[in-house]
Amino acid sequence: MNITVIGGTGLIGSQVVRNLTAAGHRATAASLFTGADVISGKGLDEALKGADTVVNLTNSPTFDDASPEFFRTSMGNVLAAGDAAGVRHQIVLSIVGVDQVPALDYYRAKALQEELLRQGPTPYSVVRATQFFEFMDAVLSWTSDDSAVRLPATPIQPIAAADVAAAVTDVAVGAPLQGIRNVAGPDVLTLDELGRITLAARQDARPVVVDDQAGMFAAVSGDVLTGGPDARLAPTHYQDWLAAR
Repeated sequence: MNITVIGGTGLIGSQVVRNLTAAGHRATAASLFTGADVISGKGLDEALKGADTVVNLTNSPTFDDASPEFFRTSMGNVLAAGDAAGVRHQIVLSIVGVDQVPALDYYRAKALQEELLRQGPTPYSVVRATQFFEFMDAVLSWTSDDSAVRLPATPIQPIAAADVAAAVTDVAVGAPLQGIRNVAGPDVLTLDELGRITLAARQDARPVVVDDQAGMFAAVSGDVLTGGPDARLAPTHYQDWLAAR
C-alpha cells in the first residue's frame, strides 16, 4: 500500500512512517521540509501522486483564534489534492473530547477540521487521542514559578506518543472507518496528580497546588478528556514511561 503521511517528520508522523515501512508499506513523509505546503497547496499534488491513503498530521502553528483558518485552508487543499490524485482514504489525528470544549479556540478548530473531512469527497477516518505524555512538561510550565506549580484537578487519560502512532498506523492500513476511533492511555488521573508524579520523577520538590483557574485545561469540565467506554486502551503507563526516560 502507498501511504503519504503529511506532517511525516514530526513527533507522531516520523513514528508512523517507520511503522508503515517496517510493515512493508511504501510510506512517504510530506511536510514543509519536503516541499509540501498545506496552506499554499504547493507541492501537494506531487506528494500525493500514487497514494492510496493520506494520513494528515499537520498542526496549526498557534492555538488561538487563528487556528480555525489554518485548518479550513489546509483541509481544503489536502482534500482537493487527494481527490485529484485518486486517494481512497483520508485520515486525520484529532483529540478526544474535541467537540465538547467550545471555550478553547484550538479545540473548536480541530472540530472544524473533522467536519471538513466528513464533508469531503473521500472515505475517511478520524483517530482521536487523549493528551500525550510528551506534553506534560509544557503543561507544567504554563502555570509554574520557582515556588509552586498550579494545576486544575481535570481528569485526563494520557497516552504515549508511540502508542498514538501505533493506533494511527493501524487505521492507515485498514478500511476507512467512516467515523471516529478513540484511543487513550490505560490510567485516568487528575492533572494535579500527574503534576506530582512528574515532579517526583524529576526530583523537583515544588508542591502542586490545585487551582481550577490555572492553565488551558481550566476551561474543561467533567471527564470529557478521558477516553470513554468505547476507547481502545494503549499499554504504556505514565509512570513506566517516566522511568524509562
